[in-house]
Amino acid sequence: MLWLLAAVLVTGAGGGMAATLPDGPAAGPAGKGAVRGEGPPTLPAPAPVVDLDLPWPQEGQSAVAVTKVGVLGVNGPQRPVPIASVTKVMTAYVVLRDHPLRDGEDGPTITVDDQAAAESASTSESTAPLVAGQRLTQRKLLEVMLLPSANNVARLLARWDAGSEEAFVQRMNAEAARLGMTATTYTGSSGIESTTVSTAADQVVLAREAMKDPALRATVALRSTTLPGRAAPLRNTNTLLDRPGVVGLKTGSSTPAGGNLMWALEVPEGGAGSGHRLVLGVVLGQRAGTTPTEGMRAALENSGRLVDALGQKLPQVLPALDGGRREWA
Repeated sequence: MLWLLAAVLVTGAGGGMAATLPDGPAAGPAGKGAVRGEGPPTLPAPAPVVDLDLPWPQEGQSAVAVTKVGVLGVNGPQRPVPIASVTKVMTAYVVLRDHPLRDGEDGPTITVDDQAAAESASTSESTAPLVAGQRLTQRKLLEVMLLPSANNVARLLARWDAGSEEAFVQRMNAEAARLGMTATTYTGSSGIESTTVSTAADQVVLAREAMKDPALRATVALRSTTLPGRAAPLRNTNTLLDRPGVVGLKTGSSTPAGGNLMWALEVPEGGAGSGHRLVLGVVLGQRAGTTPTEGMRAALENSGRLVDALGQKLPQVLPALDGGRREWA
């Protein structure tokens, strides 16, 4: 994985200012967006060619990137923080790496074990109603994990994939290291553990890789899914999908983490029939220390402002960005 220097400077209401880094996240000026701990050296910001004046959140940390351009910018201190259920993006990514799904395939049938069924009754975390012995396809379980954010399904998939959740977490961390996510540590497959930490810059790296998988990309764009024997649909917690162009990705919230959101947006490249460009964003640490509901509301609202601004402004400046780009496919 290679992060390449894009000749772009982005500033906004949150004060973010960033250049991309080789083999690592973006860094801003002193006190803004600096990665703490070991990591790649920072680079001076390049000469500005575009000022999108993005409405960065006033708290937490954020990052935005565009395919074929690179990282537009980061905002806030890029230090590892709890990411809650955004963790499940890596869980799905590793499961699909080990058990790929082609278009139209549902994959193998997986039997719900006693542990996943018992965890359905938990009142302290997000779960899906499963019954021991129930048989569901890999694709269906991915949908139930990613849309209503079922922790018991994340752990079930981890056990199915690697034999135990502990072994699966080792695979998650190995994949994070391979992708160059140097500020990321996974301690569980669901994200309920506050010891699972990352940065917005690291999670943008994962977002790019995750959206390359057709099965994962199709899943995170769904508004809802169903479970056999259950009349009511299981709805996607990512209500940002109601906005034009949004095609994913994953919510996450807890009291320690606050509200977190990894999102994906398609913007037109300009001109009839010219296609779309994928924009990826991550917002972490919104209203940390409050209720998960309040944090998630803030993450959705603040991400929505970024999405609206990018949808309006980015198509007009893509030619300028592309003119000096190095490929970030």
